Amino acid sequence: MSTFVLVHGAWHGAWCWAKITPLLAQAGHKVIAIDLPGHGDDKTPTEAVTLAAYVDRVCQVLDAQTEPVILVGHSMGGVVITQTAEARPTKIKKLVYLTAFLLRDGEFLLQLAGGDTTSLVLPNLVMSADQSSATVKDEGIQPAFYADCLAEDVAFAKARLVAQAAQPFATPVHTTAQNFGRVPRAYIECLQDRAIAATLQKQMYTALPCERVITMNTSHSPFFAAPQELAKHLLDLA
Repeated sequence: MSTFVLVHGAWHGAWCWAKITPLLAQAGHKVIAIDLPGHGDDKTPTEAVTLAAYVDRVCQVLDAQTEPVILVGHSMGGVVITQTAEARPTKIKKLVYLTAFLLRDGEFLLQLAGGDTTSLVLPNLVMSADQSSATVKDEGIQPAFYADCLAEDVAFAKARLVAQAAQPFATPVHTTAQNFGRVPRAYIECLQDRAIAATLQKQMYTALPCERVITMNTSHSPFFAAPQELAKHLLDLA
């Protein structure tokens, strides 16, 4: 049996994995869904939310495990798991990028997202007065993130989304072949994604090839839209 550590994306929290966690646990695996600093039940103030703080939180969890984990990152969580793999390569059995940002050394999230002309996220961003955080316009949330999800799941998510610190979006990852490069990785692409276009997903996993690429015909949130299918793919990867 394996240990899954699940890392959410921007604006979200551990709550987004609510339908996935029991499915993996029922198959006999240990499952840990993390609230990154400033997300979910974690009340870290925005000014203290950095990519380094995100990585530190995940490293704390990995260091407490007795075996290497399967580290899953959704969306922005892909940036977090990449930098975590650089810091803790021996603590990770496999990296799984779920319609996530897969960045090369020196790249940062906004660098790639800015070229994604079909994404509905940037056109719906609302920056705070001091530019330190961003929210998404209410009318843009469902089309960008949950286009094929049940109304009850959309309501569940909208009630829990938080302001997203801007700093992690503009921080480059720093990786080496000796650390990050030695960890096996897989990518789960979502063809109907309007937050990270399928073309950008393919661009990223082509530039940094993965051992396996799995295709799902869902929006940006397969953990709501197709939880059984997503859980099956994760179990297959384990």
